[in-house]
Amino acid sequence: MSLTRRTEPPEPKQPLVYVVDDEPVLLDFAEAALQAAGFRAKKFDDPQVALETFLSSKTKPELLITDYAMGKMNGLELIEKCKQAHPALKAILVSGTAGAEILLQASVRVECYLSKPYAAEGLVEVANKVRAV
Repeated sequence: MSLTRRTEPPEPKQPLVYVVDDEPVLLDFAEAALQAAGFRAKKFDDPQVALETFLSSKTKPELLITDYAMGKMNGLELIEKCKQAHPALKAILVSGTAGAEILLQASVRVECYLSKPYAAEGLVEVANKVRAV
């Protein structure tokens, strides 16, 4: 008599997303919305720390969601530096101070722009669309 083990299918892996914003309330809001939708969100309030973590991490995020205006480094600079190291990275730029037209002269490809304030559902919808591209 042979016994066969039943194996359960592996659980789908939660996609890793880096969220970068220097406004703590918005950072917590984005993290909660993404986690409720099945993402594994890692948040950063400092773009330099986000970049250092990105560069040193073995597991790269599928998606980078970053604010534009953050002082030390803007979101486009962060996206550009991350994509230099990992070109497959997809990015969403969010801003309450600059419009989508800033992407026209950007030296890096940004998959999507989202203006602040945004609804949780809007953020999740855009994140899912960008991942599917």
